[in-house]
Amino acid sequence: MMNILTTLLLSMPGGTEWILIVLAVLVLFGGRKIPEFMRGLGRGMREFKDAKDNIKTEIEAGMKEKE
Repeated sequence: MMNILTTLLLSMPGGTEWILIVLAVLVLFGGRKIPEFMRGLGRGMREFKDAKDNIKTEIEAGMKEKE
């Protein structure tokens, strides 16, 4: 288990790698597409959270009905 954790931590990008990734994204998508992409990502995360909350509520309601 510790070996897997060490491998994951060592394979994560550092500061310089993150700068290169951000620059590559800027070059590929351009400055105009990034806000649009981030809005879409935010909507997707919000929808996922709402679906998760709905499922949790349904499960809790089902457990209360059992009692």
